[in-house]
Amino acid sequence: MGTREIKSPEGGLVTPASLDGNPDSNHRKKLGLYFIESDDRRTAFGRGYTGGTTPVNIHGKPIADLSKTGGWIAAFFIFGNEMAERMAYFGLSVNMVAFMFYVMHRPFSSSSNAVNNFLGISQASSVLGGFLADAYLGRYRTIAIFTTIYLVGLTGITLCATMDILAPKQDHCDQLALLLGECEPAKPWQMMYLYTVLYITGFGAAGIRPCVSSFGADQFDERSKDYKSHLDRFFNFFYLSVTIGAIVAFTAVVYIQIKLGWGFAFGSLALAMGISNLVFFIGTPLYRHRLPGGSPLTRVAQVLVAAYRKRNAPFSSSELIGLYEVPGKQSAIKGSGKIAHTNDFRCLDKAALQLKEDGVDPSPWRLCTVTQVEEVKILWKLIPIPACTIMLSVVLTEYLTLSVQQAYTLNTHMGQLKLPVTCMPVFPGLSIFLILSLYYSTFVPLSRRITGHPHGASQLQRVGIGLAVSILSVAWAAIFERYRRKYAIEHGYEGSFLSAMSDLSAFWLLIQYCLIGIAEVFCIVGLLEFLYEEAPDAMKSIGSAYAAIAGGLGCFAASILNSIIKSVTGSSEKPSWLSQNINTGRFDYFYWLLTVLSVINFCVFLYCAHRYKYRTEQGFKMEKQVLANIKEQPLSG
Repeated sequence: MGTREIKSPEGGLVTPASLDGNPDSNHRKKLGLYFIESDDRRTAFGRGYTGGTTPVNIHGKPIADLSKTGGWIAAFFIFGNEMAERMAYFGLSVNMVAFMFYVMHRPFSSSSNAVNNFLGISQASSVLGGFLADAYLGRYRTIAIFTTIYLVGLTGITLCATMDILAPKQDHCDQLALLLGECEPAKPWQMMYLYTVLYITGFGAAGIRPCVSSFGADQFDERSKDYKSHLDRFFNFFYLSVTIGAIVAFTAVVYIQIKLGWGFAFGSLALAMGISNLVFFIGTPLYRHRLPGGSPLTRVAQVLVAAYRKRNAPFSSSELIGLYEVPGKQSAIKGSGKIAHTNDFRCLDKAALQLKEDGVDPSPWRLCTVTQVEEVKILWKLIPIPACTIMLSVVLTEYLTLSVQQAYTLNTHMGQLKLPVTCMPVFPGLSIFLILSLYYSTFVPLSRRITGHPHGASQLQRVGIGLAVSILSVAWAAIFERYRRKYAIEHGYEGSFLSAMSDLSAFWLLIQYCLIGIAEVFCIVGLLEFLYEEAPDAMKSIGSAYAAIAGGLGCFAASILNSIIKSVTGSSEKPSWLSQNINTGRFDYFYWLLTVLSVINFCVFLYCAHRYKYRTEQGFKMEKQVLANIKEQPLSG
């Protein structure tokens, strides 16, 4: 098979673990040493964790002159695609609830749940796009295919808004008739058509989302001394493009809808997506690519099966040859560098135990390389961090619908200018834009003095800051909603939830909006950078998909939570907390529930972040241990 066995040294090594009388601990450290000493140490440590892959052109050939490809110019072509995708995503999320209510004559509650499900599917199914990109298609082709699907879905939604046959009749359907539910409801086949094109759009978004950030990060040279700095700035600029897309959706698209109608509003989203696709394809000669490494799910399954088959094999068996790895600097996985052995999840190490009975050409379902085993360990260790951001996604999802209902009851005038209610979510985007603009000039220097970190804060620290600020946001939302509801009841607005109270400004909502915008900047940007850096070389898109999956699960969790609250708190005698009439409901109680859940989630995150060890930190500690033992007693055999 052309591979080199990793043999155990004669007599064993003296390590600090051997002094505590714990033979299991001693042997665990030796297992790691055998792997590390088996290959060039430059691959096992330092940039070897994210390096070891060669950029190629679109034809899969190595790029002779990297200076003519990649870098910031290529990244800006990718930013344009993400900006249009986010513009369409937020344009649909903020307008679709109103479209279903005013045009399709669906209740607010069912419209909100339908949009939440759309948001959830478009994010949770992102693992499919990540899988296809990492396994077979590569990130470029995956983006190309799914942006086309996205455009088809947006075109279908535009047709729904422009063709009378696809929507119910609007005759005799004024605001009172809407409130009383007397407008002609959409026919089942009309709703089926709308849901179909909506979910086609979500499916397209699912394929793009895990690939765009990773593909953009691929454009930078890992061997450059400025790589970390470029990567840090890339993810901030990437999220800035997301924010610009959202701002356009909440302002220009809403304005088009008011002035020209729903057809032009949704049509503008389709047009923007079409232009961005064209720009993305124009940049093709500039892009650097990574070769897909084969099915990551197959590799994960092989590790689990091999570990199960050898579950009873002891680490100290006389039949043990060592931990199996291929020779040389490159791993057996296309597009991936080698990964050093770690001591976590020892049960999985048994998949790499090379026994005499394995023979010279064992099945990959019986014997896996150390790198393959470490890939599975890394994927497993990453899960708790994005899982802790699900709660932030729940809050963001609730804000998209609940805060709009709040804004309908408030005065949205800014001087002589009256802002549409659906424009209100633009303010988190503006706060994000401001924070990202000041990030390097203000936040980084100040936080560097406190933390000593060269980038101001580590990736996990930024995620933690975001989660903490989100708690402040939702707590303020609860406080203000209690005041707003009391004011509405005292001034005779209890039965009129679509009438604005002229003396109570909607701009009190800006506090919760701006705080949640700040939370997004720190949490999501830090999470994207964390997942890209920590994910295995051949699973970068899968790693990025973790963030999207967490967002999707948050959308589904929001829908489930809404249904539970309506069921538990509502009855025939009293309205639920989430009553369609916000003035008789108790949105403030619901916001306090979200606050409590967010605090619990933050405590869980602190525990997970404290236990997590960055891959480079693990590598440096292991290298230090190896060098210390080499000085004491060299390895043999």
